[in-house]
Amino acid sequence: MVPITVDHVSKAFGSTQALDDVSLEIEAGEIFFLLGPSGCGKTTLIRTLAGFIQPDAGRVWFDGVDVTNVPPHKRGTAMMFQSYALWPHLSVAKNVAFGLEQMRLPRAEIDARVTEMLALVHLEGLGERAINALSGGQQQRVALARALAVRPKCLFLDEPLSNLDAKLRLEMRGEIRRLCQEHGLTAVYVTHDQKEALSVADRLAVLENGRLAQVGTPQEVYRLPHSTTVASFIGECNFIGGLVRAVHGRVAHVDTDLGPFEGCVADPNYLPKKGDLAIVAIRPEGLVLGDLPAGEGANTIDGYIASSTYLGEMAQYEVKASDGSSVRVSELNPAKVREASQAWLHARADPEDVIILEAGPEMVQTL
Repeated sequence: MVPITVDHVSKAFGSTQALDDVSLEIEAGEIFFLLGPSGCGKTTLIRTLAGFIQPDAGRVWFDGVDVTNVPPHKRGTAMMFQSYALWPHLSVAKNVAFGLEQMRLPRAEIDARVTEMLALVHLEGLGERAINALSGGQQQRVALARALAVRPKCLFLDEPLSNLDAKLRLEMRGEIRRLCQEHGLTAVYVTHDQKEALSVADRLAVLENGRLAQVGTPQEVYRLPHSTTVASFIGECNFIGGLVRAVHGRVAHVDTDLGPFEGCVADPNYLPKKGDLAIVAIRPEGLVLGDLPAGEGANTIDGYIASSTYLGEMAQYEVKASDGSSVRVSELNPAKVREASQAWLHARADPEDVIILEAGPEMVQTL
């Protein structure tokens, strides 16, 4: 297990700034995820860590050793690619043995380690099978076995599950986490799948335009987003614009066209003041539907159900508010789905489920 330090790393491709002064500490043995929209820099960052891309500025450290100019094969790491990058003309066993043969290990040790790795990923007895005779999930396991066979200090995974169906993705999430923990690996994982990140990561980072938008545990990033970018990328979120009426410590009161709201200021670098424009952010599951009258108090939206969608484990509603805007509300494990109706009701949120965010320039224009 080794800690990884990213120290003020920048990288540009022509006029595109892929990474912009990124600094990050990844703890030894941590499963760390990189997320963000396409073009945010996450693949550039993981390839820089693996040694396939040289930064224009900054340094990369493994366990206190500067590896910025060390080639990939000398970093003691392994990488799994989105395409798996398996050799189609080699058998399963020969694919797993490939890196070991490049290391010129004795044949007996190679054979023993291949057998061990195939058992580890539950592919016993398939060593002689051709790669194109395997399912997508089996190919993914071969790629994982090949990466682990060289006994890396760090494992890098660039969207390794994106080619699998939903059931296999769910199965392999747990498998990857189990193997990383059993082998004590420091793992860095790129994905677009938010549920994958939330369910597997110890910590995660959301990138935006080559910069770190937020770093934290899955629960911290989901429940306490620092920006509209983070809140909208990690799950769904309702955004309501308003004016700050009062601030008490990290609690702010915001007046909006839908009524007053009270919530937490999650970003430690954001200090709202009375009269500032602000964004009230509420997750759909943070709103609870009830019949009128709602009574007095903050964090209540009056409206009616314009549409409903039943998804088994939850029902999703579009609630048309009194000012004509819409908010999304989710009910988990609904005994009965509410139908679209002109009957008025209310949706209420607890203050702990309301986050007050800074209104960026793009948001201010829409308020």
